[in-house]
Order: sequence, then structure tokens, then C-alpha cells
Amino acid sequence: MEKEGTNVRKKRGIGLLLAAAIGFGVLGACGGPADTKQANQAEQKEEEREPVTLKFWNYGNTITDTEFNKLIVEPTKAKYPHITLERIKTDADTTPEDLVATGEIPDIIYTSSGPAYYRFLDIGIVQELDELIEKHKVDTSRIKPAILESIKSYTPEGKVIAIPLSFNLLITYYNKEIFDKFGVPYPSDEPKTWREWLELGRKLTVQDNGVQYLGIDLGGPGNLVRSLNLGNVDPATGRSSLADPGWSELYGLLKEQYELPGFIGPDNQIVYDRVTFMEERRLAIRPSFLANMVGPLEELRQQGIELDWDIAPAPHFGNNEVGGSIHSLILSNQSKHADDAFLVLALILSDETQRLVSRNGRVPSIINPELEKEFGADIEVLKGKKVENVFKLTAKPNNPPHPLDNELGELLTKAAEEIALGGRDVNSALRAAEEESNRIIDAWEKTGIK
Repeated sequence: MEKEGTNVRKKRGIGLLLAAAIGFGVLGACGGPADTKQANQAEQKEEEREPVTLKFWNYGNTITDTEFNKLIVEPTKAKYPHITLERIKTDADTTPEDLVATGEIPDIIYTSSGPAYYRFLDIGIVQELDELIEKHKVDTSRIKPAILESIKSYTPEGKVIAIPLSFNLLITYYNKEIFDKFGVPYPSDEPKTWREWLELGRKLTVQDNGVQYLGIDLGGPGNLVRSLNLGNVDPATGRSSLADPGWSELYGLLKEQYELPGFIGPDNQIVYDRVTFMEERRLAIRPSFLANMVGPLEELRQQGIELDWDIAPAPHFGNNEVGGSIHSLILSNQSKHADDAFLVLALILSDETQRLVSRNGRVPSIINPELEKEFGADIEVLKGKKVENVFKLTAKPNNPPHPLDNELGELLTKAAEEIALGGRDVNSALRAAEEESNRIIDAWEKTGIK
């Protein structure tokens, strides 16, 4: 049963579990009271609080146990000793619906902007945070504008439904061992376009002694479109945006990538993950998210496995802008400890916690340029890396979201597969995807549920 008041409930229609709205952000004045008397009173109140255990669940993001402890558990325990955070461990296939069916609904959900947020809204377990923000005097103006703008875009009323931990930007990873092997100079520290990166990767797509080396994997269409101001649906018309020239340029690059000799792998593989880069060591260049790679690379180092790699600025489409996703915390409206859980959310926006965020290789979500100077300082695997390249481009807001992003995104993937494996040309693949997108949009609009 849902609570009344500030709870958010979005029924989307046609049985879709839709994608993610990330709301967020409030930044708390998490510092201590102004004078000693107030400080003593605050300490006394803290001592008098009843112990509570809050359940924490990660859905769809990369956050290692080390990161969870450093960035969330330890700061919470230091500030609020009465709060214990217990991480719910599930396998990768567990869905939000699966978790709800078990009755074990977490107090706090860690996920990112995109389809996941619409999904949590759709099943009705998201708590609006505006009243709690006001109650606890949290200053949302400290959140980076691109993040706050993105978060508010997920609800028609511009509600805050989550608190941002970090801005998970794209960056370009490259394996120096492969560059050395084939005598190709390392990339410069100047930002390059997606096409320039593709041309560099072309030189490193080589078969050697029975091993197929891949110069670059641009990722799927959802990866590239983050560099454009382009959503699946045109906000002005409410129709599919796939007729926009930006999509043609994007898929044209993907087609050239698929045509590289040796790129399409066994079992028609056309997208390569971090295992290919980190463990198989046969992918030379991988544009990917910071959180997707830094933590696992550090864990690999701790296992005694060293990889000679570095980072360069993210690819762009001539606009010197970089996109990403917003890692944030959602408060469940089923929590029996909403105020305590909100204290955890607000604390992640304190200068102290955001300094930890930066020092542990994540881009802070608040406005404080000094924190960026400490980026990666506590991560051994980032020592000596060109971390300044993380900040060479301007971080842009997320593209305009739509409740149908999850299903329309599947059509983008299907179009890419038809081009890569079916020999279909870009224009016909996009026309077919546009027609199907508009059919889905029409059916959704007829339900009258927005």
C-alpha cells in the first residue's frame, strides 16, 4: 500500500516498465551547529536516538563493496551512529519487481538516471523529497545545474525524487600495451571527435598470432547519443526523433565500425565489455563510464594484476560536450524510517562526503571546483593517470527523457543489429525504427496514461 502525501505514483500504460527518472538532489548543510551549546545539544539528541537499520539496494550501477563502505557507510556511521546500513545482495538478473514480490523493499535504492527511474516510479515505490528537503533545510542550489536540470526533467512537475552522489561521465580508456605492440603513438590529451577516435581504432584492429585485437568499441547507440542533445522523442512534436540528422551521423559511425575486418566476433558479438579490455586485453580503446571501469580496475590491481592503461578526454560530436548518467539515491515510500533514510541521502551532498567521492574517482555532484583537484587521489590505480582529462569537456544535462525510453531504446539496439548483422543500410534501418517508434508512441498516447 502506498503512503499518501508526497509519494510519487506513475502508471505508464501498455504494461511497460519504463525507464528511469532520476530525481535528486539536495545538498545538505551537513556541517555542525554554530556554537558549542548547540553542538552539545545535537550530540545529546544523537545519543538518545533509537538505533535503526536501513536496507540499501543497488540496481543497475557499479558500486563495489569498497566504494559502498567508503562513500556511504563510513560517513553515515560517523555522523549518525544510530544508523546501520545493510546492503541487500542479489544477482544481476533480479528486477525491482522481483524484489517487491519478496516483500523485502529497501529503504534506499542506488541507481542512475535513465530507464531505471521510470521503472521505480511505475511500480510506485518512490518518495518525493521536496518536503523533506524543506524540513531538513537542504540547499539544492549547490547541486551542479546540469544534474539538477536533468533530475527535475523526469517528472512533469519538476519534483526532486533522488539525491545525486556523482556525475558518471563518459571517459576514454586506452590500453597502452596494444598501442606499443603495434607501434601506434598514444592518443593526445586534446579532445577528439567520435570519428577521430574511430580512425585511430582502425589502426589497432589487427589479428596477430591467432588473437583478434579490437582497436575500439564505440559502444551501442545509447552510448554515442549521450554526446548529442537528442532524446528518443522530439519534445516539440511528441513524435520519434529518428529523422534528426544526428541519428544518421551516429549510425553511420557504427556502420563503419561494424565493417572493420574482425570487429564482429564469434556468435555475432558487436559490443564488447570491460572484460575484453581488462582481462582479455585485446580491446585497445573503450569509451565508457568512470564508475564502470575505475572500481573494477582497482580491484584487479588489488588482486596483483597490473594493466598498463591511461585515460583521454571523452569523444564528442564537435561540441566539446560530454554526457553521462547521474548516480543517485532514491528513498522508498515504503520505508518505516523515512527521516533517518533521508539523513543518509542528504549527507552524501556534504563537502566532506563529496570530497571522498572525488578522491575515490567519481565526479562530484556539487558545485565546488576545489574538489575536482583531488579527483582520484585515494585510488591507487589512478596514481599517475591523466585524471585531468576527465574534466576537459563540458558536462551536459541528460537528453530529454520520455516514459517510453526503455522500449524505444530497444528499437535503437535492434536497428544497430540489423545494420551490423543483416547488412541493412542506415537510412532504411532508421526509417523502420522511426515507424515502429511512432506506433508505440501512438498506442501509449491512446491509453491516456502519461
